[in-house]
Amino acid sequence: MPYRSNLEKRLSEGHFVVTAEIGPPKSADPLKIRDKALLLEGCADAFNVTDNQTAVVRMSSFAGSVLILQMEMEPIMQMTCRDRNRISLQSDVLGATALGVRNILCLTGDHQSFGNHPAAKGVFDVDSLQLLQIIQKMRDEGIFQSGDSLLGIRPCVFLGAAANPYADPFEIQVDRVRKKIDAGAQFIQTQSVYNIEKFSAWMDDVCSQGLDKKVHIIAGVTPLKSVKMAERMKFHVPGTDVPDFVYERMKNASDPAKEGYQIALKTIRELKQLKGIHGIHITALFWEEIIPSLVKESGLQSPR
Repeated sequence: MPYRSNLEKRLSEGHFVVTAEIGPPKSADPLKIRDKALLLEGCADAFNVTDNQTAVVRMSSFAGSVLILQMEMEPIMQMTCRDRNRISLQSDVLGATALGVRNILCLTGDHQSFGNHPAAKGVFDVDSLQLLQIIQKMRDEGIFQSGDSLLGIRPCVFLGAAANPYADPFEIQVDRVRKKIDAGAQFIQTQSVYNIEKFSAWMDDVCSQGLDKKVHIIAGVTPLKSVKMAERMKFHVPGTDVPDFVYERMKNASDPAKEGYQIALKTIRELKQLKGIHGIHITALFWEEIIPSLVKESGLQSPR
């Protein structure tokens, strides 16, 4: 069967995939994107390009995705609902897919109060669930959200969403995954995993309801580079669960970066053994240079 993207093909054929994040710069310098892409070339099946992550102004995910395409690598363009209304969102879907973007990750977006323009007006015209539905109808039915018909080629795109197994209340998080599947999500990338026990319990619920057969679940891993980063992830990033023993390991380590690398390596190896996991998503914040060795040492590399 024809596949919309290499990521969809790899997942559909049963391969264990790797995705990695490429954060756009706080500038108009295309080399910042290209340098990161060159560093990560061959390490992942597709590369997430963030959309003003944490509500901080950066080069657009649209532009970053096109720069990666020009290098013959495959982007996953993130789209948040914070900054654009339904008109602009649909317009960007048409533009991005016209230029070759074949994977889109739909996100509601961090609130603007967390970023560097806290007085900015948040749009939030739709949320991530509604955005999934809108793009799915554009793709499958040729219909805009208004009910008007597309005139010509429909967007050809593999749709993704995010999931947070650690959000409260814990009991409804699997139901949120089901709703995103119903809205059109074909792959799910999860919040960064530090608490394997709690994540395993969430995955048990996902699998018991058969959702792992309906969507491809890619578990998130973010290596801890320093004690300061561990403290930020534990105490200041909503929806992240850093267990006390992980925090203590980082605090007591003579070399926190090396310890954080080993924790990430162990996490990946444990995640690979869990039923229902179809891949790993690595977000190495300002530490992208470790991704090649992390991928190789954890046994994630395979012919692509």
